[in-house]
Amino acid sequence: MNIFNVALLKLPILYEILNEIKSELNFNLINFNENNRDFKAYINENPEVLIISPDLKGNYKNFIYYNKTFKLKNLLQQINVFLSKSNYEIKSNINIGIYTIDTNSRIISKEKVSLKLTEREINLLIYLNKSTIGCSSVELQKNVWKQSGDLETHTVETHIYRLRKKIMEAFGDNNFILNTKDGYEVSK
Repeated sequence: MNIFNVALLKLPILYEILNEIKSELNFNLINFNENNRDFKAYINENPEVLIISPDLKGNYKNFIYYNKTFKLKNLLQQINVFLSKSNYEIKSNINIGIYTIDTNSRIISKEKVSLKLTEREINLLIYLNKSTIGCSSVELQKNVWKQSGDLETHTVETHIYRLRKKIMEAFGDNNFILNTKDGYEVSK
C-alpha cells in the first residue's frame, strides 16, 4: 500500500497528538501553521494530499473540515476512509504501455476492449512492468509465484503462453509480452 500524506493546517495541538502516535498511523503527517507560500507550494506539488483544517476558506480537492469537538477516533476513521478510497483509485488505474490495468476488478483494457484476467496474471504483468530489465523464469517463479527458484517446472512458461494467447485473441497484440535475451518483459 502506498504511504499517503496528510497535511494539517492551523492545527498545532492536533499535530502534537497525532505525532505522538505516528508509529501507529498509516500516513505521513505534515504540519503547516499558516496558509502561506510554503503551504500553497506543497499543495501544488502534492495535489492528492489530504488537508485537515478548521479553516473553511480553502478550495481543496481533498479536505476534511476539523471541528474542535471532533473525537480523535472519528477523525482517524475519516482519514482512513479517504486513504482507502485513494488507494482503491490508484490501484484501479495502472498504465502499461497502451493498456490500463484495474487490479481491483482484474481487467486489462485498451480503448473500448477489455479482458478479465486472473490475479496471478495481473501480478505477473505488474511485476514485469516494474522491472527495468527482462525477468527470467526463475525470478518470476520466485517473486510472482512465491516458489523456490530451484524447482524444475514450466509453470511460468505455461502461464505466459496462455496469457499471450488471451491478449492476442482480445486485442490482436502479439508483442505485449516479449521474450528477450534477458528474460520476459512487457512492451511499454
